[in-house]
Amino acid sequence: MNESQFIEALRAKGFELNETQLAQFKRYFEMLVEWNEKMNLTAITDQEEVYLKHFYDSLSAAFHFDFTQVETVCDVGAGAGFPSLPLKILFPHLHVTIIDSLNKRITFLNELALALGLEGVAFHHGRAEEFGKNKKFREQFDVVTARAVARMTVLAEYCLPLTKVGGSFVALKAAKVSDEMKDAENALAVLGGKEKATHQFLLPGEMSERNIVVVDKLRKTPGKYPRKAGTPAKEPLI
Repeated sequence: MNESQFIEALRAKGFELNETQLAQFKRYFEMLVEWNEKMNLTAITDQEEVYLKHFYDSLSAAFHFDFTQVETVCDVGAGAGFPSLPLKILFPHLHVTIIDSLNKRITFLNELALALGLEGVAFHHGRAEEFGKNKKFREQFDVVTARAVARMTVLAEYCLPLTKVGGSFVALKAAKVSDEMKDAENALAVLGGKEKATHQFLLPGEMSERNIVVVDKLRKTPGKYPRKAGTPAKEPLI
């Protein structure tokens, strides 16, 4: 997907990019490639692939969830900033908080935000389980996102404690998500969430399956969750 295909694909979904936004995506790509030589940020560095598999893929969340109606977004395990920073470029009003367990990625994100002129962004080094226990972050966000981080049974315990009651947890997943959702039904209920919808689509060009899962946060998460760092992955809630 080259830049003009990217513009057209977003236009077809009702999103018009201005010159500033296009320049931000261009600089994002350049910095991703530059920094990737120093640290492992992504296996994808070809421009057309970055625009499709990172930028367009991240923005696909906005085709199924209305980000104009929310203000605060927390992105768990964002790596090189996906999906939240492409979403921030598309919706400049968003206040984005990223939590990532690798400090060098946080360094990259800070430099990136500076270069792109992004305001209202905060990057924190640490584990989602620790932040989910912290009063400053717990149940504070309108939306919590995660892309390709873990299976839903685990991901729910990372993300729902950070989601405010009445807010949403939006997971960007690849193929075969229905089995994951079946396994995660109880975990979602225990943590105060309920699946609202799963939207399945094919990534243009390569036609690989993607899923956007939207979970409503209906009730407060019980105080004992999230469990201590490492436990959700080792002993998922079933």
